Amino acid sequence: MIDTAMDFGKIIIADLILSGDNALVIGMAAAGLSPELRRKAIIYGMVIAAVLRIVFAVIATTLLGIPGILFVGALLLIWVCWRLFVEIREGAGAEAEHAMATAGDPAGGYTGAPQRTMLSALISITIADVSMSLDNVLAVAAIADGDRVMLVFGLGLAIVLMAFCATIIMKLLTHYPWISWLGLVVLVYVAGEMLFRGFFDINHGIGPMLGLVEGMHLGKGGH
Repeated sequence: MIDTAMDFGKIIIADLILSGDNALVIGMAAAGLSPELRRKAIIYGMVIAAVLRIVFAVIATTLLGIPGILFVGALLLIWVCWRLFVEIREGAGAEAEHAMATAGDPAGGYTGAPQRTMLSALISITIADVSMSLDNVLAVAAIADGDRVMLVFGLGLAIVLMAFCATIIMKLLTHYPWISWLGLVVLVYVAGEMLFRGFFDINHGIGPMLGLVEGMHLGKGGH
């Protein structure tokens, strides 16, 4: 029971941090558009991100069961942690808060002729959304570890946070930097646990697969 509650807590923190990351990209991509197009770009960006999260979640649950993929996923998550560390250190939260506030304010920010087309903004958003959505789903899938209820909860929460709370999240992360650092610690722990399982798990680890170690039962059901 305590383990389950802790896993849900990890998912909430990971979603907070990674949904905020997505909001930064969408806000900055929309900022160069004319005021009437900004809100549309933000809405389209959120929809694209939501769809990608659903698609990646379906794929991730299947892929993470393939021997060796868990180890590769762990390496990807370690890269996400490094990128997040750089962003926190450089104060990207304040930049994100400003970008979202500007993009969402019809009278604020850039009000001249559009500096870019709606299509180019959406292409930028989609490319970034692919990376951000994969990051988010990978982290949630690793924590859920095959628990479908937990995975659906994490996915749904990420979409809701991104769609309705992006600006609030940005303000929180800017004014309370410790939340970002806590999120990073959680993701590093998840990545480390995933790396360990990705190497030593008897069913999915590359260690037993390559004959390097005997392997252990490391899934939630077996010890």
